[in-house]
Amino acid sequence: MTGSQLPISEMEASILHDPPRAGSHHVERIRDLAARLFAGRAEGYDAAAEFPAQDFDDLYRASLLSPCVPERYGGLGLGPGHDTHTLWLMTVELARANMSLARCWEGHVNSQVLIAALGSNEQKERWFEGIVSRGDIWVAWSGEPQASVPGQKTAFGTSLERAPGGYILRGTKAYATSAGHARRAILLVNAAGPGGARHATASADDLFLLGCDLSQPGVSYDSSWWNPIGMRATVSYMARFDDVFIPEEDVIGRSGQYLQESWQTRFSPHYAATFLGGAEAAYEYALASIHKQKRAGDPYVAHRIAAMSLNIETAHLWLKHVADLWDCHPIEEAKAAAPKVRYLIERLATETLDHCIRACGARALLKPSPVERIYRDLSLYVRHDNADHVLATVGQQLLGEKHDHSFFDPARDASGNGASSASSPSTESSRIPVARTASLTAREGRTAGPSLHGADT
Repeated sequence: MTGSQLPISEMEASILHDPPRAGSHHVERIRDLAARLFAGRAEGYDAAAEFPAQDFDDLYRASLLSPCVPERYGGLGLGPGHDTHTLWLMTVELARANMSLARCWEGHVNSQVLIAALGSNEQKERWFEGIVSRGDIWVAWSGEPQASVPGQKTAFGTSLERAPGGYILRGTKAYATSAGHARRAILLVNAAGPGGARHATASADDLFLLGCDLSQPGVSYDSSWWNPIGMRATVSYMARFDDVFIPEEDVIGRSGQYLQESWQTRFSPHYAATFLGGAEAAYEYALASIHKQKRAGDPYVAHRIAAMSLNIETAHLWLKHVADLWDCHPIEEAKAAAPKVRYLIERLATETLDHCIRACGARALLKPSPVERIYRDLSLYVRHDNADHVLATVGQQLLGEKHDHSFFDPARDASGNGASSASSPSTESSRIPVARTASLTAREGRTAGPSLHGADT
């Protein structure tokens, strides 16, 4: 690079680490793996719509597969409340190489966050040992969309039935990322009706987090359902559960806790980190392409490059700002910032990609250009949420209106229970609707309330 055109890694070091955090070496190690190994495999995984298994094996061998496992259990101890920025920068680096890989990683590490904060001591001992010692891959699945689309042949939804010592799970979930490769899943299931966490119309107090052993014979997948334009290597198949037994000891936290405490707000910025990584890769390609074509003197190209650089720097500053909110514990501010950073980085990333394509021309969208894959991946992944609803949520916050800062549903508040104020989550004990028995918080070692300050992460 010449003049002020810094590689992304140098730009991050010069503007973002003030001073460098203790975890910066984790970012450097994952950046090295991503550049040497993961980026070169991305095209093959995408073409075959194949899970990036080798990449996960390399992360495990490098002791980087347990970033949000607390240090006392052998992990790195990152996550909301403890050097969140390092975690999100690790995700940015993975997404620069392969956005599908970053999405699978997100589900794995977000599951670690939930277990660390909401799990019992026994669950942490048992499940974290599997991640640290054996490289077990985790996921978190909620998807049960209730509105059908043209050509849809399968309805989605789950049901939960009380059984001796636990529960029987039946039904289907869509968008089951890492299907067939994850060892365990946190399943978000509403016991009062279908819809999971996002689409249920039943009370959010009935939402369970279930730790599911995916090796059970009742768990199966339909790969034919997953034939998308992008994010192909996430293998986000349809998952089917036929009389799958969930032991009582594998229920995580208490029913309703996920939405009452707005845990989704910890993860919305993490999606944005993946958007940002894809945008960085497009920017790097644009710089290389412009110099290769000797078009640096074109003033319109210079406009595009400048806009891309400013977008990426702005996105990084926002990501760091929100990470610092979580680490400094102004919890309500951090929750309120989730839709802001989620919306803004989507816009900045998609705009950056558009600048790249316009500056580089149609050949940027021809294989083997990585921009062709980034274009498809980003186009699909930003649809994870409705950007119009996300922006409306920010406006509703500013106007003091009721809002849902977890899933940005205009019909729900932050607790997921319809239109009411989201200023303070309910502290009332949640019930177990399928059993009509005492709260799960009575079990020994179970976190009973808002736990970010006291979590091991």
